[in-house]
Amino acid sequence: MKRQHSISASFLLILLFLAAANQPQQVHAADNNNNNFFLPPTAASGPIEDATCDVEQIEQANDSQLHVILRELMTTSFFRSFAVDLDQTCPLTQWNKQKKGKGGGGGGGGTTSSNNAAAAEKKQEASFLSNTESEGCAGDLPDLDPDAEPACHVDLNGGNDQPNFLSDGGFGGSSASKSSTATAKLSTADAANEHQQEEEKEFECDGGKDELDDDAEPLCSLATDDDTSNNSNLFTSSFESAALHSISERVSQQQNWESESQQQTFDWNKVSDPVVEIPDEPCNDETGNLPETFWLDTCSKIRAGEGLRVVNLQLNPERNTGYNGTHIWTAIYEENCLAVDGSTSTPMCYEERVLYRLLSGLHTSTTLSIAKNYYPPSKKKGRASWEPNPQYFIDKFSDSPDHLRNLHFSYVVLLRALKKASPVLYNYEIKTGDILDDEMATILMRRLLDSMILKSCQNVFTAFDENLMFKEQVNAVTLQENFKGVFHNVSSILDCVQCQQCKLHGKMAMLGYGTALKILFLPEDMLATSLSRNEIVAFFNTIAKMSESVREVRELTNLYWSTHTRLEKSDVAGSSDSDTRILSTGIDGIDVLDAAVGAVSSLANQGLIDESTETNLIQQAFQRNPELMVLSKHYGSNLSKFLNFLPNIDSQISTMGITDNGEPDAIVVGTGLAGLAATLNILDRGGRVVLVEKEHRLGGNSNKASSGINACCPQNSTYGDYLESFKEDTIRSAGKSSKPHLIETLVENSEAAVQWLKDRVGVDLSVLAQLGGHSHKRTHRPKQGMVGAEIIYNVQRAVKAYEKSGMVKIIVDTRVTQLKRNDSGAVVGVEGVKMTKDGKNETISLTSPNVVLATGGFASDRSTGSYLDQYRPELMRMPATAGEFSTGDGVTLGLSAGAGTVDMDKVQVHPTGWVDPKDPSNPGKILAGELMRGVGGILLNHDGKRFCNELGTRAYVVDKMFGHDPQYAETKTWNVDTEIPTFSLVLSASAAEGAQKHVDHYLNKGLLTRIEGLEALAEWMKLPAHAVKASLQEYQRDAKKGKDVWGKETFNGVPQEDLSSEVFYAGTVTPVLHYCMGGLTIDKDGSVLDENKEIIPGLHAAGEVSGGVHGDNRLGGNSLLECTVFGTIVGKKIPIKPQHAIQSNSLRQQGGGATDKPVELRSISSDELKQHNAEDDCWVVIHGLVYDLTDFVDEHPAGPESITELAGQDGTEEFQAVHGENILEDFDPIGKFVPV
Repeated sequence: MKRQHSISASFLLILLFLAAANQPQQVHAADNNNNNFFLPPTAASGPIEDATCDVEQIEQANDSQLHVILRELMTTSFFRSFAVDLDQTCPLTQWNKQKKGKGGGGGGGGTTSSNNAAAAEKKQEASFLSNTESEGCAGDLPDLDPDAEPACHVDLNGGNDQPNFLSDGGFGGSSASKSSTATAKLSTADAANEHQQEEEKEFECDGGKDELDDDAEPLCSLATDDDTSNNSNLFTSSFESAALHSISERVSQQQNWESESQQQTFDWNKVSDPVVEIPDEPCNDETGNLPETFWLDTCSKIRAGEGLRVVNLQLNPERNTGYNGTHIWTAIYEENCLAVDGSTSTPMCYEERVLYRLLSGLHTSTTLSIAKNYYPPSKKKGRASWEPNPQYFIDKFSDSPDHLRNLHFSYVVLLRALKKASPVLYNYEIKTGDILDDEMATILMRRLLDSMILKSCQNVFTAFDENLMFKEQVNAVTLQENFKGVFHNVSSILDCVQCQQCKLHGKMAMLGYGTALKILFLPEDMLATSLSRNEIVAFFNTIAKMSESVREVRELTNLYWSTHTRLEKSDVAGSSDSDTRILSTGIDGIDVLDAAVGAVSSLANQGLIDESTETNLIQQAFQRNPELMVLSKHYGSNLSKFLNFLPNIDSQISTMGITDNGEPDAIVVGTGLAGLAATLNILDRGGRVVLVEKEHRLGGNSNKASSGINACCPQNSTYGDYLESFKEDTIRSAGKSSKPHLIETLVENSEAAVQWLKDRVGVDLSVLAQLGGHSHKRTHRPKQGMVGAEIIYNVQRAVKAYEKSGMVKIIVDTRVTQLKRNDSGAVVGVEGVKMTKDGKNETISLTSPNVVLATGGFASDRSTGSYLDQYRPELMRMPATAGEFSTGDGVTLGLSAGAGTVDMDKVQVHPTGWVDPKDPSNPGKILAGELMRGVGGILLNHDGKRFCNELGTRAYVVDKMFGHDPQYAETKTWNVDTEIPTFSLVLSASAAEGAQKHVDHYLNKGLLTRIEGLEALAEWMKLPAHAVKASLQEYQRDAKKGKDVWGKETFNGVPQEDLSSEVFYAGTVTPVLHYCMGGLTIDKDGSVLDENKEIIPGLHAAGEVSGGVHGDNRLGGNSLLECTVFGTIVGKKIPIKPQHAIQSNSLRQQGGGATDKPVELRSISSDELKQHNAEDDCWVVIHGLVYDLTDFVDEHPAGPESITELAGQDGTEEFQAVHGENILEDFDPIGKFVPV
């Protein structure tokens, strides 16, 4: 009795990947009859079969760390260079020279009826895979321009980054052919085969002609296969595959082929790795086990020969080529090709399921790439780049979540292999000849393999267990032999693909899979000598492919729903005659009535309206009151606005049940940008706010910000910026502590935040710069003045405009000491202490249903037991840029209400705080922002040498600074007793021009020194001139090369060639505590969460007091952005009491009074000006006009000193260095300055 193990189903599944997956279909929503257009796709979620993790865990790990590293790693020279032979002929085919008219010629379908119906699962798979009727490579590729490059073409223009490794056997098997040379162009066939090639080309590119312009090149014209014979040999060997046997029988019976493509692809001349038939005793060796080397040749059938060449994978992304090969799908699924032992009722064994899911996952990934890159660039369609087709994605996956779970399963298997091979790969030598690029690739790969990442994502890396395979005692050997045999079959058939692009990605992915299987099944001690370079390249690229696909699922889903709505159409089955009910979006529609009743119900449940008002509104809704229905249609989902507008619609609707108890809608604690943004948004919506500040001045640390505020991206398109890039830069900086949901909120709201600052408060943010750690220019700042001072002044002015109306009450010199809570635990107010001018403390108590904490960080509290002492004691003696008021008050208040905290040990050390030569030991420092290095400032140590890429992230530059200390260099931990190092920041004249306002400001404060010539610079640094000269000249050479040894590629403000005549601006800088990434735990809406991640009712937080937004390290420019984004989110979500909104509308409608006539200004002489030179009598000249700033001294956000030191003088130069002229609009001059 013989037993036959067949895993031929998996062998056939690769054809799904090769053909149908690569065939697009033009989707017209109006013609779609499957109703999926109006239904959400069934998202893949929950547990993954045959693995111990779920979809959500995979996506979390991928989003938080893996995707960013993999994507960047694949751009390096080593990993983008893949050796492949695209000229290998199909090992199972002898091309038939019969005329095209002989076969059925019908195209993709090519089917006959069968009495044996396939299983439901296979039918679904077939439906998922099959696409169109076109056979051509151009089949249904939409809107290709006449001069477009053929879609199946492989771009071999890899430049000079092609490594010399074509002779190292790089395909991992002893049977792989080797070649010592590579060609830069596709091979051409021998002259004897020219006629055959012409027939093949004609066949291949017939499909989709209607989609192309008349003079367009055939899409597959560059892709040819080397033919070895012109003789026909129809099925001279036996078959073990039921599907292929079915085709064979039909050809024998009908004496013809169903299509030319079927004939050419399946004119077999030999069987490769036939399914093994085994006797009852499967093992006849002494041990009954296979040798340890059994899996070494797993990749041997991914063949290479004379056509081996290096392809740059970055130049050849996977996308829609229009290639079609759907001619065998119906035959495949009519047969029970997944059956074991010849029985259609026997379920797949575990090993079959694993291989099936791997291949299905690969096919799913390919389909996603097609959907994401579906429409080619087209001048006539106005497309500058490839664009997605979300409808295609929905059609493929809306009813097939299993395919998406198979994608996640494949990713898990690959990650398991990555973990197993990590000891070998961590020490793998990456060598292409480009030392800097190789170092970057090594750093990225080791980062991916870092134990912290493997540990933090442990559930994903260990979710698959290869030890569960081949456990069947009787048939284990046979299962392994068949498993590898089927994998060899799959690998071999790749050479039958006629689309070069498709063949490239198919061979790369299968080599990646094969490498993973080798890693999983070989003993660990054999891995170091068993993996070739090309296998490693393919392995990592396949992991990256799966990582990208996991993200594409979400991106395509979001794209689909951003352009479709369920309310567009709803077919509801009714009577037997298919009566259909359509939900109307008009004001009489059932959906609008539902919105009205739902809004009224919500208002009543929240106690915002009384019972009589609720009854009245419900009656009006069911009577279809037109005004109420219109209001419900547009504002039913926004309760505060819905309630605000109720009094305006009809006198029949009473709002007498809406009362006001005198409480503000919110108490905002802290007046930095986060607190001011929340306050202004509440006020603009008609709310009332009590704003509490413990300092005498508003603005907090936000007022000191100098570098800018980040935003992305439409107006930045000139610089190639895009949201995903901004997101990846932020995630990369955040490291292992990144919180993707918070980062997405930050990035996706960035454009609106900057636009709000421009439009609502009038801040000039027209200058765009690129800071360290950013891939593009996206940091906005004003042409004049410091960004923090400009923003704070304008926002606080807008807030104070509400003071006269009573809508906002600003209480300064008041420290909140306690949060008030009701019996259910909700926060309902604050208690505090107000410090009066006479030194007496006054207790205050305020109530409100919402309290917003915007109190900043804790970097300046160095007291025993402080948060800094608890979490980062080694930093206790380090100076800080934060104001003395940054003592963590908000964190303490939150903890008292049961709030959770996150990342409290993540305290950012900024590399450059100015050391004031007049007071070098002062623990408070002024920040030298990234802008100073972005425009071209370079850092020099006490030897006059550069030591880092000045444009690196803050954490990177600080690490290089601290590395000058031997103990830190060894331990990577700073010793609290070690003296803080100092460095020189040097700008050339051209660099200084890029930050002129900042340079002037720092010059005025004595933090920068203007120095003429190299000799004077060396003297200022107290170094020999030759040492400084050598460093500057090396920097000049690096700038000409475009890259230095630290990877710097952007060189702004390079000193001129003649260093002796260069004008330098130099100052001393030191690392400083700058920002606390940790704080209260919040969700993406700014609600404070308790230790169980549950919302604490009535408590909100925004800005530095909250944690998690920035992870391990904050990018420059993201602080002001965080304050604006989350302050705005909180300000927009807090409910507004209706009576407040009504009063606010009334006040706005009253408008202002008559404009005063201009007053003629008197002349003020120099002598008179000098008499007003005290803090309590402060006159200052700005732009020729005299201003009395006495009452503004204490309110100045930057402190009184900046004004009082100019009392009785002309302060125009100092003013211009910090502020824009629009700030003077709030001040009336008292006279014209007439110097005598």
